[in-house]
Amino acid sequence: MTIDVIEVVDYDPSWPGRAAEAVAELREALPGLFVETEHVGSTSVPGLAAKPVIDLMVSVAALADVTPERAAVLERLGYRYERTGMRERFFYHREDDAGRRTHHLHIVTVASWDTRHERLFSDHLRRHPETAAEYAALKRSIAAEESDGLAYTKRKSDLIQLVVDRERTARGLPHGTLWEE
Repeated sequence: MTIDVIEVVDYDPSWPGRAAEAVAELREALPGLFVETEHVGSTSVPGLAAKPVIDLMVSVAALADVTPERAAVLERLGYRYERTGMRERFFYHREDDAGRRTHHLHIVTVASWDTRHERLFSDHLRRHPETAAEYAALKRSIAAEESDGLAYTKRKSDLIQLVVDRERTARGLPHGTLWEE
Protein backbone atom coordinates (compact mmCIF):
# COMPACT_ATOMS: atom_id res chain seq x y z
CA MET A 1 0.00 0.00 0.00
CA THR A 2 1.43 3.37 -1.02
CA ILE A 3 1.05 6.32 1.27
CA ASP A 4 1.51 9.51 -0.72
CA VAL A 5 1.91 12.24 1.87
CA ILE A 6 3.28 15.53 0.60
CA GLU A 7 5.97 16.34 3.10
CA VAL A 8 8.66 18.87 2.21
CA VAL A 9 11.51 18.75 4.70
CA ASP A 10 14.77 20.62 5.21
CA TYR A 11 17.79 19.33 3.32
CA ASP A 12 19.26 16.16 4.82
CA PRO A 13 23.02 15.75 4.28
CA SER A 14 22.53 11.96 4.27
CA TRP A 15 20.68 12.09 0.92
CA PRO A 16 23.78 11.95 -1.34
CA GLY A 17 25.09 8.94 0.60
CA ARG A 18 21.73 7.18 0.38
CA ALA A 19 21.73 7.81 -3.37
CA ALA A 20 25.28 6.47 -3.73
CA GLU A 21 24.33 3.33 -1.76
CA ALA A 22 21.31 2.74 -3.99
CA VAL A 23 23.39 3.20 -7.15
CA ALA A 24 26.04 0.79 -5.86
CA GLU A 25 23.33 -1.76 -5.03
CA LEU A 26 21.83 -1.44 -8.52
CA ARG A 27 25.20 -1.75 -10.26
CA GLU A 28 26.12 -4.80 -8.18
CA ALA A 29 22.79 -6.51 -8.79
CA LEU A 30 22.75 -5.73 -12.52
CA PRO A 31 26.40 -5.48 -13.61
CA GLY A 32 26.99 -3.90 -17.00
CA LEU A 33 23.39 -2.80 -17.54
CA PHE A 34 23.65 0.89 -16.64
CA VAL A 35 25.76 3.19 -18.79
CA GLU A 36 25.24 6.36 -16.71
CA THR A 37 23.79 6.90 -13.26
CA GLU A 38 22.92 10.15 -11.52
CA HIS A 39 21.22 11.32 -8.36
CA VAL A 40 18.68 13.87 -9.65
CA GLY A 41 15.78 15.79 -8.18
CA SER A 42 15.61 18.02 -5.15
CA THR A 43 17.46 15.64 -2.82
CA SER A 44 20.49 16.00 -5.12
CA VAL A 45 20.73 19.78 -4.62
CA PRO A 46 22.72 20.73 -1.50
CA GLY A 47 20.64 22.83 0.89
CA LEU A 48 17.35 22.41 -0.99
CA ALA A 49 14.21 21.46 0.92
CA ALA A 50 12.62 18.39 -0.61
CA LYS A 51 10.22 15.52 -0.29
CA PRO A 52 12.50 12.87 1.26
CA VAL A 53 12.54 10.65 -1.82
CA ILE A 54 15.82 9.82 -3.54
CA ASP A 55 15.45 10.24 -7.31
CA LEU A 56 17.86 8.26 -9.45
CA MET A 57 18.20 8.37 -13.21
CA VAL A 58 20.08 5.64 -15.03
CA SER A 59 20.69 5.08 -18.71
CA VAL A 60 20.76 1.87 -20.68
CA ALA A 61 21.79 1.27 -24.28
CA ALA A 62 18.19 0.31 -25.11
CA LEU A 63 15.08 -0.06 -22.98
CA ALA A 64 14.78 -3.61 -24.31
CA ASP A 65 17.92 -4.36 -22.25
CA VAL A 66 15.65 -4.25 -19.19
CA THR A 67 14.54 -7.81 -19.82
CA PRO A 68 11.94 -9.57 -17.68
CA GLU A 69 14.80 -11.26 -15.82
CA ARG A 70 16.42 -7.92 -15.05
CA ALA A 71 13.07 -6.41 -14.06
CA ALA A 72 12.70 -9.32 -11.62
CA VAL A 73 16.04 -8.34 -10.05
CA LEU A 74 14.75 -4.79 -9.57
CA GLU A 75 11.63 -6.25 -7.98
CA ARG A 76 13.75 -8.29 -5.55
CA LEU A 77 15.55 -5.06 -4.59
CA GLY A 78 12.18 -3.53 -3.72
CA TYR A 79 11.64 -1.48 -6.88
CA ARG A 80 8.08 -1.65 -8.20
CA TYR A 81 7.31 -0.82 -11.80
CA GLU A 82 4.79 1.97 -12.22
CA ARG A 83 3.05 2.61 -15.52
CA THR A 84 3.21 6.38 -16.03
CA GLY A 85 2.66 6.89 -19.72
CA MET A 86 6.08 8.54 -20.02
CA ARG A 87 7.64 7.71 -23.37
CA GLU A 88 11.05 6.13 -23.69
CA ARG A 89 11.39 5.53 -19.95
CA PHE A 90 10.69 2.96 -17.31
CA PHE A 91 9.74 4.26 -13.88
CA TYR A 92 10.07 2.33 -10.64
CA HIS A 93 9.49 3.30 -7.03
CA ARG A 94 10.63 1.80 -3.74
CA GLU A 95 8.85 2.07 -0.40
CA ASP A 96 9.76 1.59 3.23
CA ASP A 97 7.93 -0.82 5.53
CA ALA A 98 5.31 1.84 6.31
CA GLY A 99 4.46 2.29 2.61
CA ARG A 100 6.21 5.65 2.18
CA ARG A 101 8.16 6.14 -1.00
CA THR A 102 11.90 6.28 -0.46
CA HIS A 103 13.29 6.06 -4.00
CA HIS A 104 12.30 6.75 -7.58
CA LEU A 105 14.22 5.08 -10.40
CA HIS A 106 14.00 6.50 -13.92
CA ILE A 107 15.48 4.25 -16.60
CA VAL A 108 16.10 6.04 -19.89
CA THR A 109 18.22 5.47 -22.97
CA VAL A 110 21.77 6.70 -23.23
CA ALA A 111 20.73 8.47 -26.46
CA SER A 112 18.34 10.71 -24.47
CA TRP A 113 20.58 11.16 -21.41
CA ASP A 114 21.85 14.68 -22.15
CA THR A 115 18.38 16.08 -22.80
CA ARG A 116 16.46 14.72 -19.81
CA HIS A 117 14.71 17.59 -18.05
CA GLU A 118 15.27 16.08 -14.58
CA ARG A 119 19.03 16.28 -15.11
CA LEU A 120 18.88 19.75 -16.66
CA PHE A 121 16.73 21.07 -13.81
CA SER A 122 18.92 19.64 -11.04
CA ASP A 123 22.10 20.95 -12.72
CA HIS A 124 20.58 24.42 -12.97
CA LEU A 125 19.47 24.47 -9.33
CA ARG A 126 22.95 23.42 -8.16
CA ARG A 127 24.48 26.38 -10.01
CA HIS A 128 21.77 28.95 -9.16
CA PRO A 129 21.02 29.04 -5.42
CA GLU A 130 18.55 31.91 -5.86
CA THR A 131 16.43 29.77 -8.16
CA ALA A 132 16.75 26.83 -5.75
CA ALA A 133 15.47 29.07 -2.92
CA GLU A 134 12.54 30.21 -5.07
CA TYR A 135 11.73 26.59 -5.89
CA ALA A 136 11.91 25.54 -2.22
CA ALA A 137 9.49 28.31 -1.23
CA LEU A 138 7.09 27.27 -4.00
CA LYS A 139 7.22 23.62 -2.94
CA ARG A 140 6.52 24.43 0.70
CA SER A 141 3.63 26.68 -0.27
CA ILE A 142 2.02 24.10 -2.55
CA ALA A 143 2.59 21.25 -0.07
CA ALA A 144 0.72 23.27 2.56
CA GLU A 145 -2.29 23.51 0.23
CA GLU A 146 -2.30 20.18 -1.66
CA SER A 147 -2.81 16.61 -0.58
CA ASP A 148 -2.78 15.11 -4.07
CA GLY A 149 0.67 14.22 -5.39
CA LEU A 150 -0.15 14.79 -9.05
CA ALA A 151 -1.72 18.18 -8.34
CA TYR A 152 1.37 19.12 -6.28
CA THR A 153 3.65 18.17 -9.18
CA LYS A 154 1.59 19.97 -11.82
CA ARG A 155 1.47 23.18 -9.77
CA LYS A 156 5.28 23.29 -9.81
CA SER A 157 5.39 22.85 -13.58
CA ASP A 158 5.47 26.50 -14.68
CA LEU A 159 8.63 27.24 -12.71
CA ILE A 160 10.26 23.95 -13.69
CA GLN A 161 9.46 24.56 -17.36
CA LEU A 162 10.97 28.07 -17.19
CA VAL A 163 14.17 26.77 -15.58
CA VAL A 164 14.51 23.81 -17.96
CA ASP A 165 13.99 26.14 -20.94
CA ARG A 166 16.76 28.42 -19.63
CA GLU A 167 19.08 25.45 -19.24
CA ARG A 168 18.22 24.11 -22.69
CA THR A 169 18.93 27.53 -24.21
CA ALA A 170 22.26 27.73 -22.39
CA ARG A 171 23.23 24.31 -23.79
CA GLY A 172 21.96 24.95 -27.30
CA LEU A 173 19.19 22.36 -26.98
CA PRO A 174 15.69 22.72 -28.39
CA HIS A 175 12.89 23.44 -25.97
CA GLY A 176 10.31 20.80 -25.18
CA THR A 177 7.41 20.24 -22.86
CA LEU A 178 7.91 18.74 -19.42
CA TRP A 179 4.86 16.54 -19.55
CA GLU A 180 5.30 13.45 -21.69
CA GLU A 181 1.62 12.84 -22.28
